[in-house]
Amino acid sequence: MSKPQPHKARKRFGQNFLHDAGIIRRIVACIAPKEGQRIVEIGPGKGALTEGIISATKRMDVVELDRDLIPILRVNLFRYPDLTVHEADAMKFDFSTLATEGNIRVVGNLPYNISTPLIFHLLSYAEKIDDMHFMLQKEVVVRLAARPGDSLYGRLSVMAQYYCQVESLFIVGPESFDPPPKVDSAIVRMTPHKTRPFVAQDLKTLEDTVRIGFHQRRKTLRNNYKGVLNDADFDALGIDPSLRPERLDVEDFVNIANLVCQKD
Repeated sequence: MSKPQPHKARKRFGQNFLHDAGIIRRIVACIAPKEGQRIVEIGPGKGALTEGIISATKRMDVVELDRDLIPILRVNLFRYPDLTVHEADAMKFDFSTLATEGNIRVVGNLPYNISTPLIFHLLSYAEKIDDMHFMLQKEVVVRLAARPGDSLYGRLSVMAQYYCQVESLFIVGPESFDPPPKVDSAIVRMTPHKTRPFVAQDLKTLEDTVRIGFHQRRKTLRNNYKGVLNDADFDALGIDPSLRPERLDVEDFVNIANLVCQKD
């Protein structure tokens, strides 16, 4: 097999290739891949993490947008014939097509520039996913795992925690990448709830409710939901309308959304 040309990380794809063998082993240990599991990696790059996983699972799917990386992957992982490469944009990829024999597990060193919309895309497949392990910008992991009252608690926190249990695992410094990013990264584990603790009657209404709530986070709930809810509605919910949105937990937002559905 001919050796592909060296590949330089591309800024437009948000590429920072993980090369730290110790960090790779630690991530694989957190994932704990087992033979027979269907693990899907987003943005495998040159296959550094891929090899640690597929050596345990024997088969794997990867979704890669940069077509120039695909021959490098095939050369680096030529020993694994059951590696399936999907040349596709993960933001548009239908992950349900890989869950035909049971749920999938998803991993990836996600590009910082699209990590939030990509996570929202993946949450739409939560019922077909057992868990997700991602390398993200540290601030995004803090936002995902934030609790009510935390400075970075917001829309991403509420929606991620509606669908998943979120655990921040460990921090990864810039020196573990080539090229090194300008910020710290972190590993997060997101495990979709088998049974959701709080159930929204309509997901679109919940999404709209959370977005409206945090649109002007310095304003009170009374102001943000003006024309949608009145003080009597907040009283029925047991929520103080003079609070700011970052004081509410996931259950509060679900209850607000469900009341909105009943009023429509």
